[in-house]
Amino acid sequence: MGAKKQEANRRPGRRALLIGAAAVVVGGAALERSGLSRLWWRLPGAQKPRVEGAVDFGGARWVAASPANYRGADRPDDYRIDRVVIHVTQGSFASAVKVFQDPAHGAATHYIVRKDGHVTQMIRELDVAFHAGNRGYNERSVGIEHEGFVDDASSFTDAMYAASARLTARICARYGIPVDREHIIGHVEVPGADHTDPGRHWDWDRYIRLVRAAGPTRT
Repeated sequence: MGAKKQEANRRPGRRALLIGAAAVVVGGAALERSGLSRLWWRLPGAQKPRVEGAVDFGGARWVAASPANYRGADRPDDYRIDRVVIHVTQGSFASAVKVFQDPAHGAATHYIVRKDGHVTQMIRELDVAFHAGNRGYNERSVGIEHEGFVDDASSFTDAMYAASARLTARICARYGIPVDREHIIGHVEVPGADHTDPGRHWDWDRYIRLVRAAGPTRT
């Protein structure tokens, strides 16, 4: 399941750098509070108004994650999206939803795919989910959980593969992500990750074929 408690590789965010540059432009003088507020909302990545309950994937059900488990952004304007990260919940669908709504958990993915193929979205793709255990990968990726256990091959049903492949195909088409193993990766492949998902029973060859078949082009 998603990352533990914090994003790794901490570094100044783009917003902080831009605001810092603005301070230099005005001669190093401190910006007064209202002026800084107005500047913030003009910057790429400032959270813009959202439609409550809106989803990025048709057919998905919206269930909101705790705001403590993601960071508001305006992707891909502020952060390019060029990866999809595949996770396994190591538990039930209901348990994953519960922990992603827990502000103390410190992690969540954008989507959860159930064994029967049902897709739930918990974080907008615009926003940075804390799922990969690596800040840079969080900022550049969409995370998809899959109900089940890495050591149980029966977790990965035909319905799950098909629904997840359709979801990943839409994400790849939306952001121009190549459909290959360099850009569609497992959590285990994220630099610095201490997770093993999706594990040896996840059929990558089958999954990539399904994603390509579901896409608008044969990438």
